[in-house]
Amino acid sequence: MKNNDISSLLELLSDRDLSILESLRTHRVLTTALIRRLHFPITGEPTEPGTNKGHATEMAASVATIRVLTRLESRRLIARLSRRIGGVRAGSSGISWQLGASGERLLRARHADPARRRYSEPSPSFIAHTLAAADLAIRLYELARAGVIELLALEAEPEAWRTFLSAHGARQWLKPDLFAVTAGGDYEHHLFIEADCATEHAPVIVRKALQYQQYARAGIHQQEHGLFPAVVWVVPDAKRQNAIRAALESEPRLREPVTAGLFQVVTSEEFPALITSAGLASP
Repeated sequence: MKNNDISSLLELLSDRDLSILESLRTHRVLTTALIRRLHFPITGEPTEPGTNKGHATEMAASVATIRVLTRLESRRLIARLSRRIGGVRAGSSGISWQLGASGERLLRARHADPARRRYSEPSPSFIAHTLAAADLAIRLYELARAGVIELLALEAEPEAWRTFLSAHGARQWLKPDLFAVTAGGDYEHHLFIEADCATEHAPVIVRKALQYQQYARAGIHQQEHGLFPAVVWVVPDAKRQNAIRAALESEPRLREPVTAGLFQVVTSEEFPALITSAGLASP
């Protein structure tokens, strides 16, 4: 895409159009319903300063969402995936979207990013996990818009990833799904967030926890911020919650002082309450 083509295309796009493209760049895959929550508020819902006051009903907001997405799709700025979330009954709200060829090139030029991403059809497991993480991110945006928290930083994959040296000097990667910094009252809260879809076995969860322990030992985050983030697994239900807690508590290597109180496991329903509770407070 040439520079003059990019300039011509940008003139056709609204601020909201660009925001939708940026959201897909950040979260990689979003359903129509998630895009609706991010960019097409209903009257009475909190909105970003300077945005419109919202649609009268959720139906009106959904209709407007699919109309805009269809227009962006016609210009190859976004592309729908073949797999619907929730099946045919989910209708347009279950359609999943990613950046299209033109959208990827436009944003690459806009961000002066030489790295080209490949946008092939992701696997069902990748889509499910990516959407679970995106839903948690959007919940944080919604809490911030409602004035319940301040959202000081939010990073999705791969921006949320961290690198460090192990005790043997080997380079290691820590790959959380999200990293967030929130504030409430006199406290600032740092969180690594894992979106769990109940598809990984207990040993995989324990290995991930040990990686967090190793990163905590490295002291990189503490040196810059004076604290280490809470590590929160967000799970579908209480059965999965109990299973992960049992796996973490039964691992003797996780009983070091550096790991004490580091891990929390909450259900998806409990997540907003955890974010707004004093249980995360770190001076």
